[in-house]
Amino acid sequence: MLHELNEVIDYIEEHLTDDLSLEVISAYAGVSDYHFRKIFFYLSGITLSEYIKNRRLSEASLDLLHGEKVTDVAFKYGYQSMDGFTRAFKKWSGFLPSDVIKTGVSKSFPKLSFVIAVKGGMNMEFRIESKPAFNLVGVSKRVPMQFEGINQEIVKLAQSITEEQRKELHALRNIAPYEIVSASYEADANFLKEEGYLTHLIGVLTTQQQVSNQLEKVPVDAHTWAIFPSEGPFPSTLQETMAKVYAEWLPSSNYEVINAPTFSYTKMDKDKANYAYSEVWIPVRKR
Repeated sequence: MLHELNEVIDYIEEHLTDDLSLEVISAYAGVSDYHFRKIFFYLSGITLSEYIKNRRLSEASLDLLHGEKVTDVAFKYGYQSMDGFTRAFKKWSGFLPSDVIKTGVSKSFPKLSFVIAVKGGMNMEFRIESKPAFNLVGVSKRVPMQFEGINQEIVKLAQSITEEQRKELHALRNIAPYEIVSASYEADANFLKEEGYLTHLIGVLTTQQQVSNQLEKVPVDAHTWAIFPSEGPFPSTLQETMAKVYAEWLPSSNYEVINAPTFSYTKMDKDKANYAYSEVWIPVRKR
């Protein structure tokens, strides 16, 4: 996957002045758009669209330094108006395009290069399981994105579950992992920037179809799942495991993540404060 990522970076460089479709870029990498954008973000720290915008503005800055006209540079990098280019350039650099020409002040954003970094020599435990279609059943709400720390909106969702709902959930669960799970899906388009909302569901996995109106039912097709166990301080260990899945395991595996609910479950240790065993279940397919 790292080889494909570097080939994509070269492809982007060759087409900075073209109409670059994010879907076309992902297809060039030979993986799904959903998978590629996630891997790119976890490895680079920025979204694919941000990277392209930053590279274009960086090259635009160089062109201005070399004496090209602001109007020509704006249209060269796909901006339909001078105002749009000026606003984007000032937001990115902190100064106006005309300042580059007048004073020679400039800003750069270099081309990325992905390399393998071995950190600590730690093995990442995982297993692969195929699972037939099932339903996620539980209570859900739209919650704000949050990659670190405890999401208070999810805490409130958990606290809202009634005793009647708990009884029905326990009666419905009939498929592994037989635990109360936390599932995430339907993320806003800018979810990788930790902006916007996603739907979070707390519930169980079941093959049963009859569910009362006090619970939500989300059908999930048959998929292959990559499962990552972890044990340690909660929630930091669980969140670190999720990050490593996307930044380390997926790029070096022959699997790609698919657009389906991801879920996890956690069993708190009775004898250790804020310590837990967790499993993260990621829907995948072979590349």
